[in-house]
Amino acid sequence: MKLIETELPGVVLLDPTVFEDARGHAYESYNRSRFRDLTGVDVDFVQDNRSRSARNVLRGLHYQVVRPQGKLISVLHGEIYDVAVDLRKSSPRFGRWAGFTLSAADRRMAWIPPGFAHGFLALADGTDVLYKLTDFWAPEHERCIVWNDGKLGIRWPIRGEPVVSPRDAKGSKFAEAELYP
Repeated sequence: MKLIETELPGVVLLDPTVFEDARGHAYESYNRSRFRDLTGVDVDFVQDNRSRSARNVLRGLHYQVVRPQGKLISVLHGEIYDVAVDLRKSSPRFGRWAGFTLSAADRRMAWIPPGFAHGFLALADGTDVLYKLTDFWAPEHERCIVWNDGKLGIRWPIRGEPVVSPRDAKGSKFAEAELYP
């Protein structure tokens, strides 16, 4: 497995070593020891979530206060444009975002540590995403920043209007969001 850094320190892509032959392919999608060696972070994943999205569905920008979650994101089918936003007021990269493409074809994963909002745009129909989480879902602590906040200026690769849930459409503006210290 190879680590690929993004413009946000701590947010990284993991590119697995894939073994392919006439039968198909095999690869190690997660190994705690290898993850720790590559990222310098030792985490306990306590919950796995999956979602399926049609093309042009945009989910996010989600995060939890009080019980922040680290997320290891994998695409099992299809392709996404994945985004992380630094919400840590003490960070020199506060308010900045990183975007990257993840797909079932490239098998890359994204590690988004606690303290970041996360969202993605499905670039293909039937896109299945797996999220490994470091803390349990706590609906009372869940927050959302609206995906198209001008202050963040995220350049989503959207054609037309995205399909967004009513909850995500009513997300907070970044300037009004509850943030991390």
